[in-house]
Amino acid sequence: MLYWFLKFVALGPLLKAVFRPKASGVENVPEEGPAILASNHLSYADWLFMPLVVPRMVRFVAKAEYFTSPGMKGWAQKTFFSGTGNIPIDRSGADAAAGALISAKRVLGEGGLFGIYPEGTRSHDGRLYRGKTGIARLALETGVPVIPVAVVGTDLVAPPGKKFGRYTRPVVRFGTPLDFSRYAGMENDRYILRSITDEIMYEIMKLSGQEYVDMYATKAKELSKRPDGPDQQKLAS
Repeated sequence: MLYWFLKFVALGPLLKAVFRPKASGVENVPEEGPAILASNHLSYADWLFMPLVVPRMVRFVAKAEYFTSPGMKGWAQKTFFSGTGNIPIDRSGADAAAGALISAKRVLGEGGLFGIYPEGTRSHDGRLYRGKTGIARLALETGVPVIPVAVVGTDLVAPPGKKFGRYTRPVVRFGTPLDFSRYAGMENDRYILRSITDEIMYEIMKLSGQEYVDMYATKAKELSKRPDGPDQQKLAS
């Protein structure tokens, strides 16, 4: 109830009135049944604008700590995250990645829409980085379509490291659903997983217009903080 209240009564109408987000390809999102929405990740505001333009609820995984912290703050976090469709990472997995996969499969098994950021973290410089293969494994193990999504402009509204940026109209583009049934039963082949992930990232790149970097975003962030990192080299040149 909190999800729909925020979307249609409290937060959603305000965001639409102020930012007037534009959307295209929404018809590619099925009206019912499970699907994976694979998006680029420029800002924490992505979590607001992408679900805003989709009629159905989009669910994401969130850290288990948001659901288990004690005290009033913990109660408030749990109420907000669970009420807005987020689900905790299943701790029965061997690690966080396995736990997230279990939680995602539960959402898809219930016929829901599952939102995922294949890069694993926000881009620090606006470029699109290498995707992690968990999304490929999820697609093969569930057999559901993957819909590539590009969110554009949210890094201007809410830049990384800042709470507020400048005004712009965010754009959300939904691509044609991708079917990977031809790889059924090959979820343990790491070359297949990489191939599928790269295909998804290529479609996201076409939708977003971002420059693609064949490096994990976490590694790129580390390098950018070094005096001789790529960002510093770019400045020097």
